[in-house]
Amino acid sequence: MKHIIILGDGMADWAVPSLGGRTLLQAAHTPYMDLLAKMGRNGRLVTVAPGFHPGSEVANMSVMGYNLPLVYEGRGPLEAASIGYDLRSDELALRCNIVCVQGEIIKNHSSGHITTEDADKLIRTLQQKLGNERVSFYTGVQYRHLLVIRGGNKHLLCTPPHDVPGQPFAPLMVKPDLEGEAKDEHRTELTATQTADLINDLILRSQEILDKHPLNLQRVAEGRDPANSIWPWGGGYRPQMKKLSEYFPQIRRGAVISAVDLINGIGYYAGLRRISVEGATGLYDTNYENKATAAINALRTDDFVYLHVEASDEAGHEGDISLKIRTIENLDKRAIGPIYEEVKQWDDPVAIAVLPDHPTPCELRTHTAEPVPFLMWCPGMQPDEVQVFDEVSACSGSLGLMKEDQFIKEFMKY
Repeated sequence: MKHIIILGDGMADWAVPSLGGRTLLQAAHTPYMDLLAKMGRNGRLVTVAPGFHPGSEVANMSVMGYNLPLVYEGRGPLEAASIGYDLRSDELALRCNIVCVQGEIIKNHSSGHITTEDADKLIRTLQQKLGNERVSFYTGVQYRHLLVIRGGNKHLLCTPPHDVPGQPFAPLMVKPDLEGEAKDEHRTELTATQTADLINDLILRSQEILDKHPLNLQRVAEGRDPANSIWPWGGGYRPQMKKLSEYFPQIRRGAVISAVDLINGIGYYAGLRRISVEGATGLYDTNYENKATAAINALRTDDFVYLHVEASDEAGHEGDISLKIRTIENLDKRAIGPIYEEVKQWDDPVAIAVLPDHPTPCELRTHTAEPVPFLMWCPGMQPDEVQVFDEVSACSGSLGLMKEDQFIKEFMKY
């Protein structure tokens, strides 16, 4: 039996008055998700462990069954692994967004979805002007990049920029987590206070540099958002994660397919090979067909595939209900459908799971920690009574409410 998890990032949502009190999953036309839910077994999954922020890295690691209090080190180390940076034991890695600041306000977390090509020019400039033996900047994908601080302390209180569009940035700058630092026996060259001061200085200096950069002057002249500030967050050290094959020997070879660095970083530490897909953007214009084809081809040779699609999450952050519904329908029609239609014919059976990692309600425009719906299907499975896939129907699923590693252990039984 082979296994594929198809994850629609941020796909879950709240009931929306303009949709007659339905959620977006209820309103969307999703014949393949509904078919798999009807033929399979359903439930809900708690993907955010107590005390953790509902970020995609936390939620996706939970879906894979990792014990967050034991292995979680923040987004930074995962981004580092994804871009091939071998993080040293004495280094602090932080996710480094390039954001758009308008006056004193964070306008958006993505600088209007800047391209990787444009962002690389800015990151290279920052490395030239701000980089030194302690501080290094590395280009990632689109607005998502990497800041490495040698000797840095991870006990910081950082605000993810996608949580605070429209808010003043100054009160949200980095603060030391003195309580966390006091409990940690791991000693670093810099204290938490020194690390926070260093990062805040880098933020302010980056604004001076990027405001005057020719690329941003051109973007403003063209009516586009300038990419005029860094925003580091999600810092941590090198994580101590075991490969999935150590928990599930049936995974002799596995793959991850995603346009998002942090998901590829999780895959790296989980022992999954990364498959790059032409046209995969991490946005609503991503190439669903190429992703589906890549997943099908991987299943021919691999035992396990983790297919991650970011589009619904980005639409949720924009608060665009119609766009988010379209991303859900695209995932169903252009990815889940082709995968199911192909593998249902195979002699070597394939188990399919579909779920979000967390809700990203359009009303709120950020992540929440509520349980998410999931479905599991494999040939010959005895179905439960659920007929469609959505947040409400999943409450009646035979698999109930799961947490921690219960989901992945149940799925890998098939």
